[in-house]
Amino acid sequence: MRDLRPSREPSEPNGILSYDAQTHLNHPWFRFFSMFKIGTSANKRRQTMPLREEKAGHPLSISVLEEVFAICRLDPEVPIPDWAMVGSFHSITRTKDELSVVCSDLRVPRGTVCNRGWRCLKIEGLLDFSLTGILAPLATALADAGISIFPISTYNTDYIMVQEPDLEEAVSVLAKMGYEIH
Repeated sequence: MRDLRPSREPSEPNGILSYDAQTHLNHPWFRFFSMFKIGTSANKRRQTMPLREEKAGHPLSISVLEEVFAICRLDPEVPIPDWAMVGSFHSITRTKDELSVVCSDLRVPRGTVCNRGWRCLKIEGLLDFSLTGILAPLATALADAGISIFPISTYNTDYIMVQEPDLEEAVSVLAKMGYEIH
């Protein structure tokens, strides 16, 4: 399998993907995808981009939800199953291609196409739509630590799903960034 990540140094050609973060930093698509970049360029961006809590004027805290979750894929035309809406947290998204459900792992019937064993980190508080740069530094730090995420945003706040075996390291990484973890 080829490594599709950007080169560690923007000037180092690797034949797959190379970019200059300073040149492309203002492009809207680059800003969107920058939350997924890793390596030196991401570290440079993180140093110059104020963290969301600085913009909000107070430190953000993150709580770890107790439940274990599953991320499921259902056919797009099926009705939302009752089991998908039970528990303290669930997220449902329907597109023309799929019905995507995040819900309690214990409620998902056998035979359902899903990825089990996810834990949920909730960014506490109401987050104004004018605030930017909330998920980017979190996603970058977790990517640098080799932790995959499944982000979910709601009207009020953001959530980050991590695989259960990565939870302890994810909490450690975010605590080192200055986030208060509950």
